[in-house]
Amino acid sequence: MVSIWWIRRDFRLGDNPALVVAVKAGQVLPVFIRDAQLDALGAAPKWRLGLGLDHLIRRIEGLGGQVVLRQGSAAEELLHLVKETGATGVFWNRLYDKAAIARDTEVKATLTEAGINAQSSNAHLLFEPWTVSTKAGGYYKVYSPYWKAVRAHPVPEPLPVPDADWAEARLESAKLEDWHLGADMKRGAEVVLPHCHIGEERALTRLDDFLQDHVQSYKARRDFPAEPVCSGLSENLTYGEISPRTVWFAGWRALEEGAQGAEHFLKELVWREFAYHLLYHEPDLPEQNHREGWDRFPWRADNADAENWRRGRTGVRFVDAAMRELYVTGVMHNRARMIVASYLTKHLLTDWRVGRKWFEDCLIDWDPASNAKGWQWVAGCGPDAAPYFRIFNPDGQAVKFDRDGEYQRRWIAEGQAAPPSTALSFFDAVPRAWGLSADQPYPAPEQTLKAGRDRALEVYSRLKG
Repeated sequence: MVSIWWIRRDFRLGDNPALVVAVKAGQVLPVFIRDAQLDALGAAPKWRLGLGLDHLIRRIEGLGGQVVLRQGSAAEELLHLVKETGATGVFWNRLYDKAAIARDTEVKATLTEAGINAQSSNAHLLFEPWTVSTKAGGYYKVYSPYWKAVRAHPVPEPLPVPDADWAEARLESAKLEDWHLGADMKRGAEVVLPHCHIGEERALTRLDDFLQDHVQSYKARRDFPAEPVCSGLSENLTYGEISPRTVWFAGWRALEEGAQGAEHFLKELVWREFAYHLLYHEPDLPEQNHREGWDRFPWRADNADAENWRRGRTGVRFVDAAMRELYVTGVMHNRARMIVASYLTKHLLTDWRVGRKWFEDCLIDWDPASNAKGWQWVAGCGPDAAPYFRIFNPDGQAVKFDRDGEYQRRWIAEGQAAPPSTALSFFDAVPRAWGLSADQPYPAPEQTLKAGRDRALEVYSRLKG
């Protein structure tokens, strides 16, 4: 008998519940479907997904299997494959955003009606969103009590790589290179590629290196963007190249062995869980203000200031350094993400959805829950939000977390006699239409930070009134 493993964001063989179930059910046929949800991805996440998928395809081919690639409606393509192969079951790991839930509901109904065993599993999260609730039976809207609730919540041990019997039949399949998933990256792909850590093997190495070299200092030094203290695992978690359970148990082992920063590392992993908890219960979180009354806030639509922000040309060095890091590496340090988001939404009074959309296009670790939650948190309109009057001062943050300017020099070439390659790479990655070069003078800010802060507070006071 043939069983279909429908691959989505689980590009791994270890701790993969859907794969384990498929192995038990028969010969495994791995399938990936390019559908409307993949096509809706921004340039960087779509390209990075393609890289991860290519790595998984090569790994499975090395084991004697075939990953079948199809394009179209997931429900229709899976039903076609069932008829082609005589498969008795289709197995996948759940996703939790609104579009994925709607698609998966349709798939399950279509296959069940055809008499096919359609079964989904949890592989993307530690805690299913509906399994954690307040004493009143609702969902958590504040992180701290959520952390307390799940800290001792049972988590199943990670599953080993199963001994799969791969389906022998070779089916018609699209060629991944013909999908051109990296087309929108254009010349930026060559710049960003060296900063990617692709595949399950590199993800596991990344985790081991972090726990061996950096977890001790993680809590104390994680906010310093020039220091390589963070794990970088958000990239791999996004595409399921490592499971959150693998990270969870490794983090707990480090904590029990006395690693001082391990608990804070685990809290950051649970911050991701909390974002999905919210997204599941508030499926419109990526588009709608969470807090009541914020629809009346006079956000600016996209504007020339926001365009300078996107291009790393605000004249505020910490902000520009972070935006250039994003364009060169596809990621941005977490402290820097908060600073650039605060600057856009507060100093520039620009709608948080403008920033959210840019991150969706540029982040290789883009995550629908974390991105939406993070932007609303900083903007002041989200669950468990930072108060609106908490306005990050980029210059003050630079003094605190980049006192010697190493991070800013790493990413801003203008004004340096011998700029580092990291800073120069920005000009190799940006669209030629932007007309940017390292020889141009560095811009002056359009307004003082104090003026931007005062304006934001004035607008907020009118909203409250």
